[in-house]
Amino acid sequence: MNVRPCSINSLKVLYDISDVEVGQHFYWQIGSFQVHAQVLITSWVVIAILLGSATIAVRNPQTIPTDGQNFFEYVLEFIRDLSKTQIGEEYGPWVPFIGTMFLFIFVSNWSGALLPRKIIQLPHGELAAPTNDINTTVALALPTSVAYFYAGLTKKGLGYFGKYIPPTPILLPINILEDFTKLLSLSFRLFANILVDELVVAVLVSLVPWVVPIPVMFLGLFTRRIQALICASLAATYIGESMRIIID
Repeated sequence: MNVRPCSINSLKVLYDISDVEVGQHFYWQIGSFQVHAQVLITSWVVIAILLGSATIAVRNPQTIPTDGQNFFEYVLEFIRDLSKTQIGEEYGPWVPFIGTMFLFIFVSNWSGALLPRKIIQLPHGELAAPTNDINTTVALALPTSVAYFYAGLTKKGLGYFGKYIPPTPILLPINILEDFTKLLSLSFRLFANILVDELVVAVLVSLVPWVVPIPVMFLGLFTRRIQALICASLAATYIGESMRIIID
C-alpha cells in the first residue's frame, strides 16, 4: 500500500481547503504581512463611534439629565447590573472591561447590518462586521482568558492552580483543557453566528431583493444584540467563577 503519497495528497487537500474564502476580500500588503483591510476599516469606524459617544456622554453632565444623558446612564446601569449579577459583590473593578467588550461587540455586530457599504469604496469586497472575522473574535476572547486567570490569581494567589486537582489528579489534563475550551467557545460562537447571518442576508438579497431580506435583517439586528449580551455575560461569568473557586 502506497501510504506516503496518500498522506501527502490528504495534506495538500486540507491545505487547499484552508485557502478557500467566502466572498471577496480587500487586503493591504504591509511588508511580508497581509492585513485584512476591510475588517480594520470597519473596526476603526466602530472605535470612532464609541469614543465619540463617550466624549459626548462625559462632556457636560447635567444635574437634571437630558434625554441623551439618560440614555448613557441607562447603558452604564445595564452594564453594572450585568457585571454584578455574574461576578458578585466585587464586580466594581470589572465594569470597564465588561462594558468595553459588550459595547464593542454590540456596535460591531450592528455595523455589519447598518453601515452603508457604498460610503467607503473598496477596490474589491465589501465592508462587513469586524466580528464576522475569526481573527477579531479570537482577539476579543484572549483578553477574557487573561482576565479570567488574573481574577483568580489576584483572589487566591498561586493556590488558584489547585483547582485543577480535584476531584482526582487523574482529571488534571481534562481540567486544564476546560479553560482552553472556554476560549474556543467565545471565539467560534460569535464568529459563526455573525458570519452565517451575513451570508443568509447576502443570499436572500441576491435571490429576492427588497422583499424577504428586510424582515430577515431586522431579525438579524435582534440576534446580533443577543450575541453581544451572551459574550459579555460569559466573560463576566468566567471571571466571577474564577474568583469564587474554593480550594480545599
